[in-house]
Amino acid sequence: MQDRREYQRIPLTVRIKISHPTFGEKVLSTKNFSEGGLFVIVEPSQLPAMGTIVKGQVQDLTVPAPIVDMEIVRVERDGVGLQYIVSKE
Repeated sequence: MQDRREYQRIPLTVRIKISHPTFGEKVLSTKNFSEGGLFVIVEPSQLPAMGTIVKGQVQDLTVPAPIVDMEIVRVERDGVGLQYIVSKE
């Protein structure tokens, strides 16, 4: 199987708050980060379907992290991959 990843993954566990109108807010743990997105550990049925846009904010920093839009782009048995949505402003 060919690895088509554009960005190198960095193993990193942090808490991230994910929110969406269908489920409210959930604080989850990440498995890894990259320049293009992150992977969160969660039972996939607890989040909306692929293609859904959610908001995310890293927790436990000394200052509040920005809230960013992310799209659910990959669903696996142990979690989901979220891709950052970059504003074209």
